[in-house]
Amino acid sequence: MTALRPERESGAAYGGTGDDGSSYGQQPYGGPGAFEAAVEQLADPLNDPLPGSRAAARPGGRHAAPPPADVPPAAVSGGGLGQEWSGQGQHQYAVDGPEGYARDWQAPGGAQDPAPAYDAPLTRPMPVYAEPVGAAPKLDDATVALRASEVSEARRRAEQLAGRATNEGMPPPGGRAARRKAARRHGRHGGAQEPQEPLGAQESVESAQKAAEAPLSRVQARRAARAQKPGAAVLVSRMIGEVFITTGVLMLLFVTYQLWWSNVRAHQQAGSAAHHLQEDWASGKRSPGTFEPGQGFAILHIPKLDVVAPIAEGTSKTKVLDRGMVGHYGEGALKTAMPDAKAGNFGLAGHRNTHGEPFRYINRLKPGDSIVVETQDDYFVYKMTSILPVTSPSNTKVLDPIPQGSGFTAPGRYITLTTCTPEFTSKYRMIVWGKMVEERPRSKGKPDALLG
Repeated sequence: MTALRPERESGAAYGGTGDDGSSYGQQPYGGPGAFEAAVEQLADPLNDPLPGSRAAARPGGRHAAPPPADVPPAAVSGGGLGQEWSGQGQHQYAVDGPEGYARDWQAPGGAQDPAPAYDAPLTRPMPVYAEPVGAAPKLDDATVALRASEVSEARRRAEQLAGRATNEGMPPPGGRAARRKAARRHGRHGGAQEPQEPLGAQESVESAQKAAEAPLSRVQARRAARAQKPGAAVLVSRMIGEVFITTGVLMLLFVTYQLWWSNVRAHQQAGSAAHHLQEDWASGKRSPGTFEPGQGFAILHIPKLDVVAPIAEGTSKTKVLDRGMVGHYGEGALKTAMPDAKAGNFGLAGHRNTHGEPFRYINRLKPGDSIVVETQDDYFVYKMTSILPVTSPSNTKVLDPIPQGSGFTAPGRYITLTTCTPEFTSKYRMIVWGKMVEERPRSKGKPDALLG
């Protein structure tokens, strides 16, 4: 909108007729150039060119040369609150104070201005910043044109100040269009807008998605299939890994069988053999004086170790020892006496580990501990006398009628227990000896060693 215009002081009010016949406070159009001057006065101040533009430099224009020299510099500003008519053209400059007010409404000769120009548009006060806002760019001396670098620098600084004002809650400098630009740039409520993905990145992502969704040709499918196939090194490493895994699983199964399942199975077989032997004795079925290899004929009791194991003829690993039974040295050069003999050494062998492990803890026996051999007719009670912790497997003299290293010096009725040592190996042998102290018929009941 244009600013309000003051009343004329020439006596011609709006809506009446002046001395010269004009109406509505306007000059007559009879003089030369009067119509153009009137049209020039009706221009909208919102569309006025910038100071220093071609319209301002045009002779007779509304923005003409700077104020005369008699106007003090301190009274001149860049607003445009007063106008002075001089000669052919109209010179506009701003004068503050009473002097400027008087000059605005009087002609050069001291008379009142016959046709004062309209005031400049009312503007809201600008916020004060640390830097000048919207400083006018410098003019090029040669071409009287704006310098592009200075214009861009001024525009950049204005945009920075506008953004700072928006963030601080103050209205950005400039008109409504500048505020709208600042609002779009920094958000409607002054906050920073979310960063948007560049258009090029969006297009690349969309193209990648379309390429992934597009069906492959035969050549591309073959290449993709070949690329997915593992190489020779990968196949070899997989085979080696599978071999190691299979070997580990087999070893684990073997250890489980040796340490756990073999004992379970041997205990079952030994218990079954002892049970059948006791049933035969109870039924009166009499066995001959000699026994076949693998045939059970007695039961060994070691009360301190809670051992009850059948005694079979021979020391065969598969037929006797691995079945959880105790074997009697009764064959070949290692043949020993039977427990009912009047003199001799009754030699027995058994596993220390796995397969029932009846002799695992014979190293815990102490002199005086009982060892009982139960047969069909009698109980033979022995007392432990000595132990040989380690000896060679070839030392068969420990089975002699007078065992070497046992401490016995005369013939007698002895028992010898042999097993492997150390545990879980068969490198050496451990020997335990005992001497018979009681022979008790079954008709008299169990001996005291089995009743305790």
